[in-house]
Amino acid sequence: MCSVLGIDTSNYTTSAAIWQNGKITQNKQLLPVKEGQLGLRQSDAVFHHVQQLPGILEPLLKEHPAMEAIGVSARPRDLEGSYMPCFTVGSGTAKALSDALDIPLYIFSHQAGHIAAALFSCNRMDLRKRQFLAYHVSGGTTEAILVSPDPEHVLHETIVSQSLDLKGGQAVDRVGLMLGLPFPAGKELERLALQCNETFKIKPTMKGFDFCLSGIENQCRTLLQKDYPKPYIARYCLESLSAALSRSCELLLQEYGDLPVVFAGGVMSNRLIRQQMENRFNAFFAEPEFARDNAAGIAVLAAIQHGESLC
Repeated sequence: MCSVLGIDTSNYTTSAAIWQNGKITQNKQLLPVKEGQLGLRQSDAVFHHVQQLPGILEPLLKEHPAMEAIGVSARPRDLEGSYMPCFTVGSGTAKALSDALDIPLYIFSHQAGHIAAALFSCNRMDLRKRQFLAYHVSGGTTEAILVSPDPEHVLHETIVSQSLDLKGGQAVDRVGLMLGLPFPAGKELERLALQCNETFKIKPTMKGFDFCLSGIENQCRTLLQKDYPKPYIARYCLESLSAALSRSCELLLQEYGDLPVVFAGGVMSNRLIRQQMENRFNAFFAEPEFARDNAAGIAVLAAIQHGESLC
């Protein structure tokens, strides 16, 4: 049986995954963040990956000792100059394993891995053979990507819309911290928001296809100072983010035609936003275990590069 290993060492999670005959086995662990903080310095992220990656890999390698290929995320995006030190831990480990086992190593971006994980999760790997629109919404990235087939890298990504200030995950985590929630705040902010049935009329701040999200944090702080209930503030935050993504998607579909739309990234595991996007755009979503940072998409991409069809 063909087994392919994927490794991803993002600024949030240490993860590895095995693709074997169409199935994914994952193992991952969040990087530890001290209470009251909104993330890690890169030096700290590198340190924690070095500590965590051996324990993440060990059970997978014991269960799947005969691997045929390895994939790894070596950079945040497929752009010239895209670099974060945390990815060197995964790429260095993958290179060592590839050399020791004498098997091929395939290198991808973290963003490509997110998109591939979403396609795998929603059983739409067929979309990789045509053009589609993908949103990658996380703590470090909030972008819309026009994705096209690429024989060399599987997926070719062109950024066509993005947040010009705060990223979606930053807005969620900053409002969460404001409300006394632990980091990362996504799950708890969603729980609070679902306790509020208020409807909002929100006009997002757009600049062409791009948008701004910093106003979400500012407005939520104002609401908190005026003693609005926490569920109301949480709902306002998520509805505001949804409004910006919706308007961006609406404009892009007008520009590029009726393309399939796929949402990836940890913020897109939010049920409230998901329901709205599914209803409005018939969009495809990754399930939560494949939406948040993970190595599953990297394993899938490596399997494709190694010759597996996957559809």
